[in-house]
Amino acid sequence: MNILAKISTYRADWLDLGLTKIAVFGVTLFLAKIWEPILGLDWYWYLILGIAASIRPFMTAFKWLQKS
Repeated sequence: MNILAKISTYRADWLDLGLTKIAVFGVTLFLAKIWEPILGLDWYWYLILGIAASIRPFMTAFKWLQKS
């Protein structure tokens, strides 16, 4: 079985998801600390990035709810 097939069948539990979110938050704070110009962007750039990054997870959850 190749790596892509294994990844496509992987199912994370709630603890994996929570720890991944905490890790991403920590790395983001680290990057903001070492690269200060990123904090100089206007607020709407962060909003656009957040909305763009959340479209797929919300659509996946919505489709899953429709199937149930």
